[in-house]
Amino acid sequence: MLPTTSVNSRSQGNGALSPRDAARHTAGAKRYKYLRRLFHFRQMDFEFALWQMLYLFTSPQRVYRNFHYRKQTKDQWARDDPAFLVLLSIWLCVSTVGFGFVLDMGFFETIKLLLWVVFIDCVGVGLLIATLMWFISNKYLVKQQNRDYDVEWGYAFDVHLNAFYPLLVILHFIQLFFINYVIISDSVIGYFVGNTLWLIAIGYYIYVTFLGYSGICHHLRCTWVYNLVPDWQDAIMTSQRLKPFCKSACHTSN
Repeated sequence: MLPTTSVNSRSQGNGALSPRDAARHTAGAKRYKYLRRLFHFRQMDFEFALWQMLYLFTSPQRVYRNFHYRKQTKDQWARDDPAFLVLLSIWLCVSTVGFGFVLDMGFFETIKLLLWVVFIDCVGVGLLIATLMWFISNKYLVKQQNRDYDVEWGYAFDVHLNAFYPLLVILHFIQLFFINYVIISDSVIGYFVGNTLWLIAIGYYIYVTFLGYSGICHHLRCTWVYNLVPDWQDAIMTSQRLKPFCKSACHTSN
């Protein structure tokens, strides 16, 4: 079972979808249904979304296994419930306010940081990465090289959100406990802790992204993703001789 959409999944005897099924499976119809549910909180399953956020840390494979179940039951890989997006948005706001408080930022500086994190770090970068991976997956990684099979763009964006959430927690929550007393100090320990947290966050993003696409590509073709993760020992040792990236990010925020 692959995270792809099949045009011939529910076909008539002549190989064509009925008009009703074709309309229901269009990207526009799925997008309309998703956006409509954004304004109906009672229809959102927040408990299940919290379950996904928990397992993105402990066992991300189980989260992607649920995407397979959704394909079997609803013929759709991408999320049809915006509860995860709503909770992620709330976490973005809360963590950014906490980040601004720890760095002693003013009100307008915190709002500026919040807008940057939401529209640049999350949405802007997400649109870029999702579109790029959507194109690469359809062009090179799909096992079944058939124009009737393609990776859903919505699924590609869901993979980005899945990978972005652990990164956000590590850099906007866990890192807060070390910024003022460890990371910002000009010491080897500060360099080590700061760069290690960024290394773990980026490595986690790549790993969760890899899990999202591992089911849609040939095994040998997907091993290149592992090469994107730097050697942990060499990277950590190098970080002790460099100005921590997170410290530069903190000064940039100010």
